[in-house]
Amino acid sequence: MASVTFEPGARTAWHTHPLGQTLIVTFGRGWVQREGGPIEEIAPGDVVWFEPNERHWHGATATTAMTHIAIQERNDSKAVTWMEQVTDGEYSGS
Repeated sequence: MASVTFEPGARTAWHTHPLGQTLIVTFGRGWVQREGGPIEEIAPGDVVWFEPNERHWHGATATTAMTHIAIQERNDSKAVTWMEQVTDGEYSGS
């Protein structure tokens, strides 16, 4: 479990978690996207669940910082598989 803060415009790379991941937003506004799905806005109090091995990214909006608590378990000592960076086009939804 970790509390993570993203400055405006910051986001993760595409990634997966072998046992899934839960995000609990505690501050600001952010975006999440599952592969093939729309960008979704998240705000304080929102809880987001990513299925095991579901490819996704998350971060702050372009103009607002965001903090979330990230909860994920390890599978054979691995909690995440990192992939390529989210492009500016993917981030902006264009």
